[in-house]
Amino acid sequence: MSKFAKGKYALAISDRSGLAFPWRQMVTEWNGAFVHVSEYEPKQPQLEPKPFVADPQGLEQARPARTEFGTQDFLPKNPFTTAAASKQVTVSEPFSNRSNNDIVRFTEVKSPVGGVAVSTLELTTTLSANITASAKSIAVADSSAFPSSGFFMIEKIKTSTTGSSFYENEVIRYSGNAGNTFTGCVRGTNSQFRGIVPRNTTATTHDSGAKVYGGYSITMVQTTHKQAGQPSTVTQENSYTFNLVSNASASAKGGGFQVLAGPLDFQQR
Repeated sequence: MSKFAKGKYALAISDRSGLAFPWRQMVTEWNGAFVHVSEYEPKQPQLEPKPFVADPQGLEQARPARTEFGTQDFLPKNPFTTAAASKQVTVSEPFSNRSNNDIVRFTEVKSPVGGVAVSTLELTTTLSANITASAKSIAVADSSAFPSSGFFMIEKIKTSTTGSSFYENEVIRYSGNAGNTFTGCVRGTNSQFRGIVPRNTTATTHDSGAKVYGGYSITMVQTTHKQAGQPSTVTQENSYTFNLVSNASASAKGGGFQVLAGPLDFQQR
């Protein structure tokens, strides 16, 4: 049986350059070309892409997605409008998707409006005494600007054993407000936001001096606008109103730039 020569002294012509090279230094490429090792080109990975497999569209034992808690939204510049000798305040917030009876908390108010103080629009105070997790009457430093009934939140920041901090805020519903004391308190509840009531908070103890925040129950304002085509009109809700405890002293528009509106407890777990 015949054998091939070892090519110790043989030359070969490269299929790529046409030059002569020692036969022993030649290699065969993936496409069959006989080339010198200096001319060798590996096959491009893109010529053999990995097959694409679509992601699965269903899961066994699937669970519905949780509802995200509400977040704060920026209001237009000078969003508050007051009327002289009126308790009603109108808030401009186009396409807010809010609902009647939502409890809205305002923050980052930059200036008074129509004689209404920033602290009244933001509704803030502090606890004037320690309270237990079951207390039904809660005394604060000043509740004069808070509505006669509604909701308030007590801020509580707890530090874990690892040194990290997290919120244990409690939302409380109350039915009376007199003498800087909220009465008829229902502990560990939550307030409506965009028509949905988030999961309840947890009733817990709070220390004197803890920050207390309030919110206002709102009523949406509907306006009708003409449009081309059918229907010829469209109803929009680009603003809402809430009532103060006391009348504004003047008709005014203000509040400043980048005022925020959100749920009573926007720092939820």
